[in-house]
Amino acid sequence: MSERYAYVPHRLLRRPVRDIASGVEGELMAVINENVSDSAREHWVELAYIRNASGREFTTSVSNIEPADSQTPNSGQVRRWTAARARPGDVRTPSQGSA
Repeated sequence: MSERYAYVPHRLLRRPVRDIASGVEGELMAVINENVSDSAREHWVELAYIRNASGREFTTSVSNIEPADSQTPNSGQVRRWTAARARPGDVRTPSQGSA
């Protein structure tokens, strides 16, 4: 294993975001593709680093963040779930056409 992390560009960097899992809001400080494995087999995940109002930073999955100024909490949760976790056949995508 060489590098254990890599910075990833994100459209919401330095902007207010909400963690849809906890409802906590803060500023998105970084998105990092991080190797979280403690064994020889690598396991990479994209983590969002968010600084809340008290100045403490916490991490969450990138798929769990949305702009804090969105109209309702969890407004993008379904879209993010299908994009991040869908397997072939789970959800009909525009490329599959209509039934």
